[in-house]
Amino acid sequence: MKVFITGGGGFIGSHAAEFYARRGEEVVIFDNLSRFKILGRSQTPYRYNVAYLKPYRQVTYVEGDIQDLDLLMEHLHDSDIVIHAAAQTAVTASYQDPTADFAINARGTLNVLEAVRRQSNPPIVIYCSTNKVYGNKVERIPVMANQTRYEFAGKKFRQGINETFGVDLCTHSPYGCSKLSGDLYMQDYARHYDLKIGVFRQSCIYGTRQFGIEDQGWLAWFAIATHLGQPVTIYGDGKQVRDVLFIADLIAAFDAFVQKQKTPLDTVFNIGGGPENTLSPLELLEFLEDLTGKRSQIRYADWRPNDQKVYISDIRKAKESLGWSPRVSIDQGIPELLRWIRDNKKLFSEV
Repeated sequence: MKVFITGGGGFIGSHAAEFYARRGEEVVIFDNLSRFKILGRSQTPYRYNVAYLKPYRQVTYVEGDIQDLDLLMEHLHDSDIVIHAAAQTAVTASYQDPTADFAINARGTLNVLEAVRRQSNPPIVIYCSTNKVYGNKVERIPVMANQTRYEFAGKKFRQGINETFGVDLCTHSPYGCSKLSGDLYMQDYARHYDLKIGVFRQSCIYGTRQFGIEDQGWLAWFAIATHLGQPVTIYGDGKQVRDVLFIADLIAAFDAFVQKQKTPLDTVFNIGGGPENTLSPLELLEFLEDLTGKRSQIRYADWRPNDQKVYISDIRKAKESLGWSPRVSIDQGIPELLRWIRDNKKLFSEV
């Protein structure tokens, strides 16, 4: 098979590339490595994943922009699977430059869909969506607080937020709007053009080869800061709760969708660690201290706009439809992330 991955030089894309390369599939990673420019960072760490994949002879790197439809058409041609992981991923950056955020996340996604639709034999598509499509509607769910975390009050959302929760009549960040636009286009193209598309509304994905920073990839950023002895800023009170999913489990979910395409499937899946894999920033810092003997200095700042107090994915649909479930627990995944950070400490002087 030929697997075409937009954003293939990024965290999620590079793991997907490695997964299929190890299977012996032809893999094309399509990436302009613009993340360092958007976030105002050195480009060195963001070329790391492309260099990491060089030993795999099955992997070809194309430096390309998803806003270039002609180039997409040229290199996506004859693909069997398309994994669309390219995106502007930081909420704060979307507020600073909503036009660029829209161009990448909305217009770029439409270009990917058009490139897919125009193929004589359209490939299966995986779209990396986000839990941010639910906006601040999640904030209407009553919560209760204990010493280290918030929890949903009552039993209704004990399993988390499911795919029918709804995305309307609430506020979103520009990032949430642009990703929701791509999400809806994916659903619409699947129905009207009879395309095989899986929309994965991802919660907090973490793992090796993730260059987390304060604006995006909070779990990895806290782990990096702890290892380097750098301070961290907590926005709000640190009791916000998210379900977290190790990267290998996310890629397994993607592949489960691909393998199940012989039978009809719904398009949208909430994907994360579910109720069994949840953390707050305060709890993560305690866990990191237990593992490393180090604790970052904490600074507190005001709540960020549209920061949900609790978001937990209801993953029962993915379990039932895909025969998938998370395999890597927090107790396994975070130590693996820390080992990778320790072994690549020099990279993080430039993150």
